[in-house]
Amino acid sequence: MKALTHGRFRGLDGNAAQFDLATGAAAAPLASLRVAILERDIGRVTLRRPEGYRLDRGWAIAPNRAEPPYEGRLRDDISGFANPAATLSEAGGIVTLAAAGLTAQVRLDPFGIAWFRDGEDQPFLRDRPTQAYFLSRKTGALLHATERHEDERHYGLGDKAGPLDRTGRRFAIDAVDPCGFDAELSDPLYKMLPFVIADGARGAHGIFYDNLALGSVDLGSTIDNYHGLFRFYRAEDGDLDYYVLAGPGVPDVTRRFSWLTGGQAFPPRWTLGFAMTTMTIADAPDADARITAFIEDCRRHGIRCDSFHFGSGYTSIGNRRYVFNWNRDKFPDPAATMARLKAAGMHPVTNIKPCLLDDHPRLEEAKARGILVEDGETGQPAIAQFWDGLGFHVDFTDPEGRQWWADGIRDALLAFGVTAVWNDNNEYEIWDEDAVCDGDGRPFAQALARPAQALLMHKLAYETQAAHAPDKRPYTITRAGGAGIARYGQTWSGDNETAWKTLRYNLTQGLNMSLSGLYNIGHDVGGFHGDSPGPELFCRFVEFCALWPRMVMNSWKASGIVNTPWMHPEVLPQVRSAMDLRHSLIPYLYTQMWRAAAEDVPPVRPLLWDFGFDAIAATVEDAFMLGPDLLVAPVLDQGATTREVYLPAHAGGWYDWHDGASYEGGRTITVAAPLGRLPVFARAGAIVPVEDEAGLTAIAFGTPEHGGSGLLYVDDGETADWRKTGTTIEFRLRRDDLGFVLDASGGELPIRVRGVGVPNLRLAGSSD
Repeated sequence: MKALTHGRFRGLDGNAAQFDLATGAAAAPLASLRVAILERDIGRVTLRRPEGYRLDRGWAIAPNRAEPPYEGRLRDDISGFANPAATLSEAGGIVTLAAAGLTAQVRLDPFGIAWFRDGEDQPFLRDRPTQAYFLSRKTGALLHATERHEDERHYGLGDKAGPLDRTGRRFAIDAVDPCGFDAELSDPLYKMLPFVIADGARGAHGIFYDNLALGSVDLGSTIDNYHGLFRFYRAEDGDLDYYVLAGPGVPDVTRRFSWLTGGQAFPPRWTLGFAMTTMTIADAPDADARITAFIEDCRRHGIRCDSFHFGSGYTSIGNRRYVFNWNRDKFPDPAATMARLKAAGMHPVTNIKPCLLDDHPRLEEAKARGILVEDGETGQPAIAQFWDGLGFHVDFTDPEGRQWWADGIRDALLAFGVTAVWNDNNEYEIWDEDAVCDGDGRPFAQALARPAQALLMHKLAYETQAAHAPDKRPYTITRAGGAGIARYGQTWSGDNETAWKTLRYNLTQGLNMSLSGLYNIGHDVGGFHGDSPGPELFCRFVEFCALWPRMVMNSWKASGIVNTPWMHPEVLPQVRSAMDLRHSLIPYLYTQMWRAAAEDVPPVRPLLWDFGFDAIAATVEDAFMLGPDLLVAPVLDQGATTREVYLPAHAGGWYDWHDGASYEGGRTITVAAPLGRLPVFARAGAIVPVEDEAGLTAIAFGTPEHGGSGLLYVDDGETADWRKTGTTIEFRLRRDDLGFVLDASGGELPIRVRGVGVPNLRLAGSSD
């Protein structure tokens, strides 16, 4: 690669400053670069080679939920942004571009950009002063390096493994099928998401590289004496097109990134219940009978299960799997099976995979229609390794491919009563360097946009389900993809290993997914791969997973002993207790998912989100906030029966969810944590809605001096028109002569009240 160290200012193009970049003052330009301010807190830098973009479109950017078409959003499209009027000045070899809220100072030699927020005299982000931009003339490779500060912590990058703070690590921007991954060390995993948040004394900012090619992000792993402290993004191909998110806080960056990439889909309420899947049931010769037995086991053991997720075994012929095929020996009447599940209160969800094996019954049809990713050298479908053998991937950038796939979802699944689909094994590990995508009639190299295939698969599943049931919100899951997948539904941390350390690092993995705009997330309960968990680990896994948006018990074990709620009778009461806690909190969790969809606020987030002013809270990596009111501190260590918990500084302190004990904030406490008791704390001033068989109850924690407010979102649980028909009920606590009164405004629902640290509490208008 060549270092582009010299810039020549060419003037304004609209509101963007234009530059030519070269290796020196007398050298010929090797690229052009645009600097633009799109919003008061969003800047953009776009580099273009003389021959044009490597890929002139993308699928991640969807400002203010402006849905990109299947063919992608053109890279030069600036619609959906405010595009504020900019002013420009030039002096002393520095070009200054300014608009309301944001300023970019561009130094011409050596070339580099410094970004300032209004009212600040120090840049919050600055290119590395020594050789910040590199470009290869022989390959598509590129590199961008920025200055790093000793005090900065780094977050983001989607589902990467390891601690919450990613400083000092290097990560691959790549995706594979890492079954049984080490949640501390494995890399890459499933998502390709080059989005980083840096937080330090200068506040927080984010950088998103809108490039879908293979690459890496280095957050201080590389030390080079010639350059000082720095971090960098490197791509093997594609375009340097990055967005600067000015913050100034971590929540500001994450919410703005969610806004930039289209937000979070609002899931149906039933998806927040417990769900079950295991390959063992659907793979068994008597699979249909085993589903009947599972329904009966749930009833017998008192386990509420809201959905059953079919692993791909329902599609099998012999030991291999063939998407859209029903094995009629296992499932003689699929529609009857779906009806039986629904009658038991379980929504059926089916696994689908985008690779057609080399003996798929419909492979010749797919080849004839030209709907597979192609080897551009041979004109034949590109061959890829899949877990059952060799196969060929459906091309979701091909309209014919999308139609074939949508027909399959509709005719082979939804027509039989399937409620939703689960997009799995969609990392698109096609390593053929000549693989080409149709690109809706404008072909491009598959290597330029592998995660786009997963995103489009996810989008198509969402839209096919919406067309089938237009009055209902779809529920769609994807394992792989990149920025933008949240706008269609749910994802999760993948095929985790059954181990104690998985709990600790799935926690930080999930928090970074939240900070990366992936809000509807969770983990395979009990661990997907490895040995079957013993009673203690299994119970702690259930507790750990109980208060994430997704709670699916999913496992494959070589022993054949898979995870079920009743697998260890000696801890079944404790397992049931954790699951009951989840179900009681669904009104609160549903409200947080509504806020995620409506306001870009993650339900699950690190303590630094709500308590950034508390220096200790900002470093906590073994607990999380569920919404603004509940602190969850799962037990992560074998043999522990107590748990040390840091409670952030908060006026009025905190209340133990289970026994109402009160604690001051700003200190570490030790609480009892026997099996079945997940440590949960409510902040003083919170009003949390819960439900049981008797109905809704609003629980007020502490007196109104510490807040005394809460929120409940209510609709029918699945309406597609939720933005217009839903109701929000606001809770307010106040004093009167008799004690305390809780007002509930905005809706007419029968609600009971209960006070913790609030004597003589009653509901407004009630005589009780």
